[in-house]
Amino acid sequence: MTSPDLLYSDVEDDLRSSVRSLLADRCPPTAVLARCEGDRPHDLPLWSTLARELGLAGLLVPEALGGHGASAREAAVVLEELGAAITPVPFLSSAVLATSALLACRGAEPELTSLASGGLTAALAVPLSAAADGAFPGGVRADEDGVLTGRVGSVPDGAVADLLVVPAVGPDGPGLYTVRTDAGGVDRSAPVPLDLTRPIADISFEQAPGRLLAGPGQAEPALERALLTGAGLLASEQLGIAQWCLETTVAYLKERTQFARPVGSFQSLKHRLADLWLELVSARAAARNAADALAAGSPDAPVAVALAQAYCAPAAVRAAEECVQLHGGIGMTWEHPAHLFLKRAKADEIALGTPGRHRARLGHLVGLPG
Repeated sequence: MTSPDLLYSDVEDDLRSSVRSLLADRCPPTAVLARCEGDRPHDLPLWSTLARELGLAGLLVPEALGGHGASAREAAVVLEELGAAITPVPFLSSAVLATSALLACRGAEPELTSLASGGLTAALAVPLSAAADGAFPGGVRADEDGVLTGRVGSVPDGAVADLLVVPAVGPDGPGLYTVRTDAGGVDRSAPVPLDLTRPIADISFEQAPGRLLAGPGQAEPALERALLTGAGLLASEQLGIAQWCLETTVAYLKERTQFARPVGSFQSLKHRLADLWLELVSARAAARNAADALAAGSPDAPVAVALAQAYCAPAAVRAAEECVQLHGGIGMTWEHPAHLFLKRAKADEIALGTPGRHRARLGHLVGLPG
């Protein structure tokens, strides 16, 4: 068994620099706040730039299909930066979840080529809370012609997807189908989400034409693999959230004064920040371990993913809570972006399996008694 590589490569550092530079210019916190106040929370022009010019939409797609043939390690670096900017783009849902499901299906080359070029945006039609160890969804049924009927709630970024990858139960059993949202028979509504930077959609199918990609015996592992990959890489987004919260809080406490001293010089606050830093270091190790295990196709990937989510999800929430509290009154206002990071961290905490669920799965995987 080889040791995991937790360090960043030169290629990954260059990728981080490119993404960070673009987000600093196009996605400052003020722009995200303004977008949350409007009726178009997704930043589709920014997503087009990320997808087409930086090629992030096809990061995981093989080069033969127009992608970059990168691994989960590179996708994890991108998600760190997107999390640190709470970027309202469908990278996780399209370039990770939907793409991972398509990569596990035979005959999905046309869809993958379109995704890699940035011509299509996709979403995996499962609830935000869906987990890899859950039962195959039964909310959508398919007939012998691939026509879908049913409903899926709380689909992340489902409102802006051009293509849906839909788990459905057909005459022969579970299957994965692709459905174009402009083909008719697809109705989408947008409930008010907790996280305004990652909107969700309730999607109804009424005689919607679908294309079968994977049938019984293939659909289940393809869906499980996509959800496992998504959960493992979500840990890197949570790491980015925690990193921003810690850095921003430290900078603020250096500037804020009380009794003619910087607030950050008070010992009690130093201890709180030191505790956060220790959690951040551990979260980075867990997130990098999960990304490396997924990239290497390690048999220990389920263990690494469960560990990462069990640790990184609450770490991000705690960092965001401390960010709000240690900013004092300004941290409680709408004008400061701290609340957006807290909401993203709380939404991520239930996304793709709660920490408690991942702890239970981790215990089962390593043979610990319940």
